[in-house]
Amino acid sequence: MEPIESRSDSRRKWLEASPPAVFSAMSDPDRVARWWGPDGFTNTIHQFEFTPGGQWLLTMHGPDGKHYPNESRFTRIVADQIFEIEHLNGHHFFLTIELVPVDGGTEVRWQQTFDTAEHYQRIAEFVASANEQNLERLAAEVDRATGAASPQ
Repeated sequence: MEPIESRSDSRRKWLEASPPAVFSAMSDPDRVARWWGPDGFTNTIHQFEFTPGGQWLLTMHGPDGKHYPNESRFTRIVADQIFEIEHLNGHHFFLTIELVPVDGGTEVRWQQTFDTAEHYQRIAEFVASANEQNLERLAAEVDRATGAASPQ
């Protein structure tokens, strides 16, 4: 198997909120619907079984008017620490989000790993931009709920 670094997009973002406050935005389907996906997307969550092995079905509605059905499975959940899914349809990948307490806030460590480097390289530019936007939207949702100012 190819090294994980050659087939993954990895990002980090510091949020001015505790790991439980960030995890709350990741474990509540109503809140996930507000921040999941790149800019301009909205979501309809059909099923959100937030437990290891649980199914997550959603439709992402793009700014282009298209609808993108998504099917994922929760693979690992550790309250206030880890959120991991396997995306099952379309592009197959694992997404691991780790929450690490740092400097009065939380460092969100985001890693999206594809099966092959070739697959990842075909979509790497889009994935990098989309993941950065996703993290910004997560930060805005956490700020909305906690009333914290966004760090610059």
